Amino acid sequence: MSLYLSHFGLQEYPFSLTPDTDFYYHSQPHQEALNVLLVALRSGEGFLKVTGEVGLGKTLLCRMLLEALEDEAVTAYIPNPHLSPASMRLALARELGLNPDDELSQEQLLQRIQDRLLLLAREERPVVLCLDEAQQLPEATLEAVRLLTNLETEKRKLIQVVLFGQPELDERLARPSVRQLRQRITFSYRLRQLDADAIAAYVRHRLRVAGYRGAPLFARPALKALYQGSFGTPRLVNVLAHKALMAAWGEGEDQVTRRHVRRAIDDTEGARQRTLARPYVLAACAVGVMATVALLAGWFGLQGVRP
Repeated sequence: MSLYLSHFGLQEYPFSLTPDTDFYYHSQPHQEALNVLLVALRSGEGFLKVTGEVGLGKTLLCRMLLEALEDEAVTAYIPNPHLSPASMRLALARELGLNPDDELSQEQLLQRIQDRLLLLAREERPVVLCLDEAQQLPEATLEAVRLLTNLETEKRKLIQVVLFGQPELDERLARPSVRQLRQRITFSYRLRQLDADAIAAYVRHRLRVAGYRGAPLFARPALKALYQGSFGTPRLVNVLAHKALMAAWGEGEDQVTRRHVRRAIDDTEGARQRTLARPYVLAACAVGVMATVALLAGWFGLQGVRP
């Protein structure tokens, strides 16, 4: 695999699936979401929400938010919130620097958390809790999170919560049983797929961060195929671009072409293939549609009926 890097003049793999903030691309949707979160948190809002389909970069956005807040807030990050209320409180306590005894009751644990939050409030250090994959939160844990935001001074909340989740999170929050939490969400943002121009810029950005300095590594038709095959989803772009680079390297080519991307799409479950049909296939489909329309028009004419 080292030949893969040296062949293209790369210092590291540009399309790794690990959420690495060094590779963060300031696309319009992600920058809008980050700006909304920062403005809302700095104004003291208690509950925020970001949703988006799988692979759109919610975890990376979450890490960028934590990085942006590093010098102005105490942050707590729980990446897998499929936890019971007790486990969630224990995880939060540890994120806040506490070392709770396993023999503590839930009431004692909650009191330790509240005392810590009050101390941080006196030091004018806001606390932000980020819950990733929040669509997995059990309903009882959602309620426990809501109750945490009841902790407040006369002027502000002791803890602010940001939920990151897939669209199923919105379905969960639409239930009547969690309407109290839903009403507390003051700001939300829905991430969307990147367009073709953004995908091309995204690919160039990651290659540049990985150390590439040569001529365009992906031909324009290859970039278009990446967009079509990925639905504009960054994670799928990473998978397809990595496989296309492997295909080009295996053939000793210095540039990734549309053919290499097609091979990657054929090898990737979930990638869109039908939009990349060859021109003669599309032409044949068009001729078939036109013939069908002509036959229907003729039949209507024989029946004396206006089509």
